[in-house]
Amino acid sequence: MKETKQKPAYSVWQNVRFMVGRAWQSRKSVLWLCLVTAGLALALNLAQLLIAPVVLARVEQHAPLAQLLGTIGGFALALILLNGLHGYVKQNTLFSRVDVRMSIISALNTKACTTSYPNTRDPAVLRLLEKARYTCGTNARPAEHIWETLTQLLLNLAGFAAYLVLVSGMNPLLVVVVTATTAVGFFVSRRINQWGYLHREEESAYQKKIKYVREKAESIHLAKDIRIFGLKSWVDDLYQSTLRLYAAFINRRERIYTGACAVDALLTLARNGIAYFYLIQLTIAQGLPASQFLLYFSAFSGFSTWITGILQQASTLRQESLDLSSIQEYLHLPEPFRFAGGRPIPQCDAYELRLDHVTFRYPGTDRVILHDIDLTIHPGEKIAVVGLNGAGKTTLVKLLCGFYDPDEGRVLLNGTDIRDFNRQDYYRLFSTVFQESSILDITVAETVAQAVDHIDMDRVKDCIAKAGLTEKIQSLPQGYDTHIGKNVYPDGVEFSGGQTQRLMLARALYKNGPFLVLDEPTAALDPIAENDIYQKYNQMTAGKSSVFISHRLASTRFCDRILFVKDGIIAEEGTHEQLLAKGGSYAKLFDIQARYYQEGRDLDDIQI
Repeated sequence: MKETKQKPAYSVWQNVRFMVGRAWQSRKSVLWLCLVTAGLALALNLAQLLIAPVVLARVEQHAPLAQLLGTIGGFALALILLNGLHGYVKQNTLFSRVDVRMSIISALNTKACTTSYPNTRDPAVLRLLEKARYTCGTNARPAEHIWETLTQLLLNLAGFAAYLVLVSGMNPLLVVVVTATTAVGFFVSRRINQWGYLHREEESAYQKKIKYVREKAESIHLAKDIRIFGLKSWVDDLYQSTLRLYAAFINRRERIYTGACAVDALLTLARNGIAYFYLIQLTIAQGLPASQFLLYFSAFSGFSTWITGILQQASTLRQESLDLSSIQEYLHLPEPFRFAGGRPIPQCDAYELRLDHVTFRYPGTDRVILHDIDLTIHPGEKIAVVGLNGAGKTTLVKLLCGFYDPDEGRVLLNGTDIRDFNRQDYYRLFSTVFQESSILDITVAETVAQAVDHIDMDRVKDCIAKAGLTEKIQSLPQGYDTHIGKNVYPDGVEFSGGQTQRLMLARALYKNGPFLVLDEPTAALDPIAENDIYQKYNQMTAGKSSVFISHRLASTRFCDRILFVKDGIIAEEGTHEQLLAKGGSYAKLFDIQARYYQEGRDLDDIQI
């Protein structure tokens, strides 16, 4: 994959500030626990550093045994207390860190559930969401581990300052050498570790493929197909090949990071070698006491360790910041639709909806799906939209419902551009049944009402009856309290395609919006069940404007107006009888469908 030159959208400081802000909103204790943990760790380190030189100094001074034992006992007690406190505080930091991570996950989920519809269909946005969720996936991922990194960075900085005081009486050139090698190591590591961010989309693609294959292999809906068509070996091969590609990516990444570690090791060797050489020379020339030699030797060794620690933690923070950027990028995605403010939806008994010379292309494509559509749906009017597959019927409905904004033209509600309204309020006007249904593992009543509390059961039963599903629901073990699906509840039931369509119709009727939109609502129904829906259509759409999409032209007779969509335009318009009389594309397509029910007719000579 070609390397991209894209830079991180957010700097390390911006990501740290973001995490501190999340902690301040959800669990402030995370912040002071970082400080306390680092402080206790530093105090413990200093106690361990000083115990041997101080005890040795007491021996050199020929201190009384009681004083020597008191010194040893004091240090031992301090070490016990510091160890205990440090362990206790560190253990209890977990709970607050998890809370902060959960608040980020909640924010991501809220954004995913409320973002503008085009974002939910954009592959780049979906990859970004996948990466952001991965960053929050476990305790060891950056959204939580960053607190450990920050704690360790604070500890190393504080330790560096404390040890710098201890070695400040030595040659200043050593400090310059250590500082220079540290700066070189940091920027080299920073350059190398940026590789992970620059290739984050490649990694996300592998992770998404692996997750997709695993989920499909475990799906209850595909269990029959996998067995009947013998797909197990094929699915296994697909999964293993994707794993191998991901493993190759990881190996390539780790080789890059190993280079950074090698640079780190060389710089550490250089720093320690210079420091040890100077200390030995100083000892030979000035005859330092054994206690001072031990103190300086340990201090210089620890000083180098703090430098290395700062470099490593800064590199880790940089790397984690690259991952955390994906969280901020997703949470701050621009919204093409208005979800706050705007004009209120007019409260009235009748709404007129109009496509005003609308042209539309799907984002990222050049193909025009709809071209210069001019359509008005009058209050209470029943519209049928028909045409061949790919003509743009469903796209037209998506524009009416406000899922996309047109590239040219306007969608008007009572003369006002819908972009001026709060889009969430606009959605409340529509009751819909789409070809792709969303069924959760909840009860029948909850599915129809799309609510858990305050369900109007009389209304639920009425909508179920209008959808022709009463007999089925009454036959279920718990009736309207029966769970749908077996993913959550083992005693749940599976509905057929036709039953699911009826259930979705009942859900749309329960919502009772002023616009009823039905996209192939009878595609999975048998002819008898389909006819039952047609007979009830006037009852279901009473007092509403409706848009009915169907590929069966005979089903459109009950509509006030029929739109025949062809090649992205409304090619013909009128009632069923008017369109048949015109003898155009609608009449020819109707003739083709009618001939399936007649014997001895040749279809080869029909051209649409």
